[in-house]
Amino acid sequence: MRVISGSARGKLLLPVPGMATRPTTDRIKENIFNIIQSEVRGANVLDLFAGTGQMGIEALSRGAAHCDFVDRDRAALSVIRKNVQGARVGERAAVHASEAAAFLRAAARQSYDLVFLDPPYGGKLLNQALFDLERFDILSENGIMICESAAEDEIAPRFGGGKERLYGAIRITVLRKTAGLE
Repeated sequence: MRVISGSARGKLLLPVPGMATRPTTDRIKENIFNIIQSEVRGANVLDLFAGTGQMGIEALSRGAAHCDFVDRDRAALSVIRKNVQGARVGERAAVHASEAAAFLRAAARQSYDLVFLDPPYGGKLLNQALFDLERFDILSENGIMICESAAEDEIAPRFGGGKERLYGAIRITVLRKTAGLE
């Protein structure tokens, strides 16, 4: 696992010990950033269910203005802090120890341009986070949500219509706030 492009290009990132975290592969990460490349520079980013922090770090490396990393797992939080410092993007990052729903409720006055959502597979946490993002209205006017899920996971119907790509057993869904979330 490494930073693919930008100021931290080539930087190896630490994994979270154990099997509780499933990092996004470099191939999928590269494809995601190819889709959103024109949206990253200057963006305010939220990496929810951050795990290793690699998605937010990649965004910061490519010129995002700021990233909030959110995870509840202590081991993941420690790895995120180390990875942020190792990639030398710490001055534009904040790491939050929180459940996703509690963070979103507290962030109701924020405005994010990019939100990465990669919860444990199974659909429940992803759909709850999408519901909370809509309810607390923290996505900027043209904000984008990037959702990673198992191919068989269902996204709540009101969030349908986004661009989807399948990578084997993994589905990436890109939702945009404008025009009914894309």
